[in-house]
Amino acid sequence: MSETAKPATGLGALKPSLAWHTVPWLLIIAFYFYGDEEGILSLGTLVLINILFTLSLDLALGYAGIVTLGHAAFFGVGAYAAGNFAIHISSDPILGHLAAIVAGAIAGVISGALILHTTGVTLIMLTLAISSMLFEFGNRAKDVTGGDDGLQGMKIDPIFGQFDFNIFGQTAYIYSGIVLFLWFLVAWRVVHSPFGRSLDGIRQNPRRMRAIGTPVWWRLVAVYALSAAMAASAGALQAHSTQFVGLSSLSLLNSGIVAVMLVLGGAKRIYGAFLGAAVYIIVSDTASKIDPYYWLFFIGALLMLVVLFVEGGLMGLLDQISARMAGWRGQDKAKSEP
Repeated sequence: MSETAKPATGLGALKPSLAWHTVPWLLIIAFYFYGDEEGILSLGTLVLINILFTLSLDLALGYAGIVTLGHAAFFGVGAYAAGNFAIHISSDPILGHLAAIVAGAIAGVISGALILHTTGVTLIMLTLAISSMLFEFGNRAKDVTGGDDGLQGMKIDPIFGQFDFNIFGQTAYIYSGIVLFLWFLVAWRVVHSPFGRSLDGIRQNPRRMRAIGTPVWWRLVAVYALSAAMAASAGALQAHSTQFVGLSSLSLLNSGIVAVMLVLGGAKRIYGAFLGAAVYIIVSDTASKIDPYYWLFFIGALLMLVVLFVEGGLMGLLDQISARMAGWRGQDKAKSEP
């Protein structure tokens, strides 16, 4: 093989991959400096929170194959845990956030241990039942949740005693971005670990994985608990950012919305959560300004177009564009060679 024909190795081979990984984070940083208009950073914070929420669902549904339509239960548990912690124990946002993550993980372990021995429609119905029970509990337990009026009256201290949650949303945006980045590192490590590869095997053929000695049930419970902790973290971010928790955080609609975000972006694709959540929130905001009554029509039309004509969501569309561009470059290179 000639010197020019050798494949790239070392750092040179990593540059395209590293460049790709930096794009979402550079956009997040750039948006902070762009967001000087009123409400822009608040919208950006909402996008970051929903990216984390969607990423949590992708771990359970996309990578482990746990079909759930009640993921909002963990989002709501985290939001209410953070809110009650701020009201009754401490208004420190870091401690409250950690408490919400622990509460979400415990809820994931308990519910996962109960339902993950089932599959298919039975599993879906059980996730819906748990979510509905928590929603009704939230509606009735007004001392804990505020009921229909929502949980109000929480006061959030400045982060590290220095950074106030101001009305411009600057602190909330940076705080949410840092939390998202930390959870992204966790998710990336899990997905690309032997544990993550075993989850892929379980998703494809759980019987075969049991036959080779893999503790299928335990691993499903573990990833379900991790997914629940991530969703609870997203709920805590929303509670701290808005200083309010409503019943909608536990609703079936919230579970449906995060599922739509995942389908839009592409399941089993970590960056699909970024793309799906961002597109959904931005399109929803724009459509509601155009038509406050029929804005869901635009969301439905977008979802139908993606599902019917784009395999693998918007990330699949990017893959197709990238492959086509690579083909064009290859053709141009072939034409230029003597």
